[in-house]
Amino acid sequence: MVLRALRRAMWFPADIVEFVIVNHSLVFVLLAFAAAAIMAGTTGHWLFYRGAYLIGGLTVLCFVWTRIMSRGLDVEVERATERLQVGQETETRLRFKSHSAWTKLWLEIEDETDIPGRSSKTVVTLPAKGSRNWKINTRVRRRGKYSMGPVKITTGDPFGLFRRSKRYGGPQPVLVLPSAEELPYFWAPVAQLPGEGSVSKRTHYVTPNASGIREYYPGDSYNRIHWKSTARLGRLMAKTFEMDPTSSVWVVLDMHKDVQAGKGDESTEEYGVRVATSLVYHFLQANRMFGLIMHGADRIAYAPSRGAQQYMRILESLAVAEAQGDVPLATLLEEEGRHLGRHSTVIVVTPSLDEKWTAVLSLLLEQGARAAVVLLDPASFGKKNAGDTSTVAALAAASVLVYEVRSGSDLSMMLGPAGVVTAGTPERQTGGAGRAFAVGAR
Repeated sequence: MVLRALRRAMWFPADIVEFVIVNHSLVFVLLAFAAAAIMAGTTGHWLFYRGAYLIGGLTVLCFVWTRIMSRGLDVEVERATERLQVGQETETRLRFKSHSAWTKLWLEIEDETDIPGRSSKTVVTLPAKGSRNWKINTRVRRRGKYSMGPVKITTGDPFGLFRRSKRYGGPQPVLVLPSAEELPYFWAPVAQLPGEGSVSKRTHYVTPNASGIREYYPGDSYNRIHWKSTARLGRLMAKTFEMDPTSSVWVVLDMHKDVQAGKGDESTEEYGVRVATSLVYHFLQANRMFGLIMHGADRIAYAPSRGAQQYMRILESLAVAEAQGDVPLATLLEEEGRHLGRHSTVIVVTPSLDEKWTAVLSLLLEQGARAAVVLLDPASFGKKNAGDTSTVAALAAASVLVYEVRSGSDLSMMLGPAGVVTAGTPERQTGGAGRAFAVGAR
């Protein structure tokens, strides 16, 4: 504490103070050796001479010990995967092999990483000319892009006077994807489709809607072959397909920095990412066409598509999404409105209570789109003066389905009938301030 105070006062050079703080045991031993040597030379008493010999010999022995422990060691580092989901465990496998004739005691292993909350230090002992395998598992709890490695092996003496570290392997990037939650009760309005409800759009997927036949191409699967036409024409013919008669779904995630509230896991940013991830997973299971629009640190606009590949693209973007955008939700809806036609369902995820974006959403509804809103209640995340009920009233006038999600709530329940804000909903106490919502749900 005294040394840190001296460093703050600039009485000593910072590098000297840091050395003393890190190696305080060695400094104290050297001071004791210097004091014993001075007293021995001054008084000539045998006790001080023996004390100086003992301290000096112990220091040299500890130095040699540390150097021996750090030599003749091979370490192989293997990592199981470069991509994980929140809640899964990282796995690092280490293989140690000693070429020394001495048993290596107290090898401190640290897997250097910037994954939050990860504690990966352990201590092992390696027999002489022996080998050992070690595995480090740690559960990840926060989405994002991180770095794992290298592995630092630190050796020292029994008295803690000297420490020597070596690093093995190199840094490896790890992408932690957000985890999706099941939404068994979620419902969103379906867009109006012309005619009998089909959209004439060719697709390479095999769907229930066969629209015609064509020549067989090498690589076509056998289940695409139209055998009656093949028998009639005497050559292989394959079926062509159209998209299923379902509307495309756009998930619009508001990442405008000025409307966010809360910190860490209990923030509108994290809840918004969780909601968006769960929504796209819900539509993936339903074999619907889904896309994503958001403007955070980067602008993202994925056109609606089906399948796991589309889902993984969206998850990779959500994993690194940050609420650093400077584009308000109203502007984002205006600029992307040309993609949101009458065959689209728009699901807006936002903590904003600004009336401007509700006006833009109303224009999209007039163009034939359908919409639902997942409102992250900003007051429950600790934001003061979050707004009044005028935004919700505007949504009520447009007959927009609104789900309310508050801090600490269960998404699987709130994105269902329990979370729908309907006309006559009693006043809710949130963050110390009650608000009455009135929304014409369906």
